[in-house]
Amino acid sequence: MATKEYDVLIVGSGHSGGMAANVLTKKGINCLMLNAGPEADYAHDRTAKATHELPFRGFDKPGRLPHVFQANEANAEQWVDEKEVPYTHDPAKPYNWVRVRLLGGRSLFWSRQSFRLSDFEFKAADLEGTGENWPISLADLDPYYSQVEAIFRVTGRKEGWPQFPDGNFVENTGGFGGRGGTSSQTMKLFTELANQRGIGVSVMRSSLGVNGLASSINLLLPDALDTGKLDIVSNAIVREISVDKKTGLVNGTHFVDRHSMREMHVKAKVVVLAAGTLESTRLLLNSGLANSSGVLGHYLHDQIYGVNVVASVPEARDGKAAPGLMGGSAFMPRFRNLKKGEKRDFIKGYCMMVNSGGGASPNHFPLYGEELQKQLDRYAGSCVSGSIYGERPARFENHVRINKDVVDAWGIPVLHVDVKDGDNEHNMAKDAANTLEEIFTAAKWDMVSKTDKFYPPGYSIHEVGTARMGDDPKKNVLNKWNQTHDIKNLLVVDGAAFVTCGWQNPTMTIVALSMRASEHLAEEMKKGNV
Repeated sequence: MATKEYDVLIVGSGHSGGMAANVLTKKGINCLMLNAGPEADYAHDRTAKATHELPFRGFDKPGRLPHVFQANEANAEQWVDEKEVPYTHDPAKPYNWVRVRLLGGRSLFWSRQSFRLSDFEFKAADLEGTGENWPISLADLDPYYSQVEAIFRVTGRKEGWPQFPDGNFVENTGGFGGRGGTSSQTMKLFTELANQRGIGVSVMRSSLGVNGLASSINLLLPDALDTGKLDIVSNAIVREISVDKKTGLVNGTHFVDRHSMREMHVKAKVVVLAAGTLESTRLLLNSGLANSSGVLGHYLHDQIYGVNVVASVPEARDGKAAPGLMGGSAFMPRFRNLKKGEKRDFIKGYCMMVNSGGGASPNHFPLYGEELQKQLDRYAGSCVSGSIYGERPARFENHVRINKDVVDAWGIPVLHVDVKDGDNEHNMAKDAANTLEEIFTAAKWDMVSKTDKFYPPGYSIHEVGTARMGDDPKKNVLNKWNQTHDIKNLLVVDGAAFVTCGWQNPTMTIVALSMRASEHLAEEMKKGNV
């Protein structure tokens, strides 16, 4: 490997890297994929234990993964060890960076919510009078979305709403409970009340995948490997991108073996970064590349999670729910700020999810012991809950930079994250909580809990924007084909390319962008332009 030169070197093995490998190898291009962690061996690595047998009874060792709220003792090994690969932030500005370095990356644990962005996101600046537009539109990405949806087997129901673009779906004609679900009385009432307020009610859109998994390792990499054009090296931690001093083009990467600490270099005609928004940005910053604009690392943003409203249907308490009263769910895409001139105290929008038939949480009642249990039993199965995903604006001041005073276990300087929410996010959260409360109250359901508080930035695991695309090289890192403006044979195909994130899970857009960029790259390589 030390002497072989590959056509394309792909850093990262998740959805974006997997798609790049899938497209390029099928066009006869020799690719090498470097992944920072191992391939998961479930037969060898997993074991079954009762919770009471675990040292911390399932809660994991305190302080081990302080920023991964999703972690517990059963799944702790799947996340990046924050002591091995730390990052820093001001204690007053918390940031949750959730990472996976197994082969397949975070695609192994993706929730599979599958949405397209709309032109309300691609052309947000035209609507809002602030920020920047993407250099592409929904029409540009539509054919790639359709191909990706077919691969991932996205299920959904076509609505014809511009803010919720329809796709190439495995059609969901069931009720609000999902494929084959039924519409309960509570969901029918909620839908009627939401529609009266101009809120469209639909169903969740999600990837069926294959055998319950919709990841890079089962949907994208197998076909690439079958071509014989892809080599994968696991446990390869990329430290720096190398540059040919004569041409100014990149010519490979320096990387460290995770176990032996051995330093190696691999040559390639093109380097494609797909390590995830912040890891790709970290690599560019540590390499001192692609930042003539001065915006590399800036405009970091994601979505707000945590707003939650719970009500109880009186007729369903004490186990008295009649058949068909409870159950099911509903999904409401963005309905705020869809027209110029809407006078609200926030820009952008949020989606809402409502579920019927759950119970109350212990923290909903100021009780303890037997009294608490009696109250939980009373409310079991009687609750309707609502939550949101809300879009954070992209702001220049929200950024990452290299902290040279702190290095990871392989001596590589880490990121310092400097991100803070503003009034826009808080006003949006209040509007969402109030809207859910208003509908629940109109339904004559009893309020149990309401919070407009939300988790710190990063919690959504949808971080994007730190190497955004745009036509002007003075204000953007990438062009519309995901090539860096500064170096034509260096591409970034993960979420770092985003200009706005929308309220939508970004995965479908990331994979569609990677497909589009890879097809264009193959054409340019064939022409000899790259």
